[in-house]
Amino acid sequence: MRFTSDRRLDDGVRERDFTLDGVPGVLWTSGSAPAPLILLGHPGGLGAMYPRLVGRARGALAAGFAAATLELPGCGDRPRSAAADEARADLRRAVAAGEPVDDAVDRLVLPLVEEAVPEWRALLDALLPLPEVRGPAGYAGGVIAIGLRLALVEPRIAAAVLFAGSFVPRAMVEEARRVTVPLHVLLQWDDEGNDRQRSLDLFDAFGSAEKTLHANTGGHTGVPAFAGEAANAFLARHLL
Repeated sequence: MRFTSDRRLDDGVRERDFTLDGVPGVLWTSGSAPAPLILLGHPGGLGAMYPRLVGRARGALAAGFAAATLELPGCGDRPRSAAADEARADLRRAVAAGEPVDDAVDRLVLPLVEEAVPEWRALLDALLPLPEVRGPAGYAGGVIAIGLRLALVEPRIAAAVLFAGSFVPRAMVEEARRVTVPLHVLLQWDDEGNDRQRSLDLFDAFGSAEKTLHANTGGHTGVPAFAGEAANAFLARHLL
């Protein structure tokens, strides 16, 4: 990992850009004492997502954490995938037409999970040895399929906040039955780009003994501010 910038934001938060095996990311810390790390999931495009990500990072730091994120495959300045672009277009057409989506979801999401999850695990390898960061770690955000797989295969993830705002392949529902870490799932009830019943079925499938579903009215981008506060309080119970 190589840090490429180091700056202080107006509230004293330290923000450092980095590259990890050529993949860009951002680390946010506050103070010198080691803090549990929260991985901030997102749908891709660090430049476009930055205002929302830095807001989420500030909330995490205020709750006692460090936070980091990583660019997703095929997003931002990373090479595009023609197959993923085609699958994404097919998914949008199927949703708009009310047609079956499973084939497009599989072609879009499964390759993304297979490539992204090892990168997020490598991010834990790189960041947890830093003096200002410690475990246990948590995951918060989307893409929900990436968070699901990380919660299943990565023992350093001790709790997860998952945003039910993206499709999950049917095959991964079986994986969800083997997830055991505490979960806090956010669902926008009127999400125009997601299937509510599929999200509810996925929540039901998770094998965690402690799992909470927070549903709010509103569309995909209408998550209320207090939902983030509740998510950070959940992570604090399990990681601090």
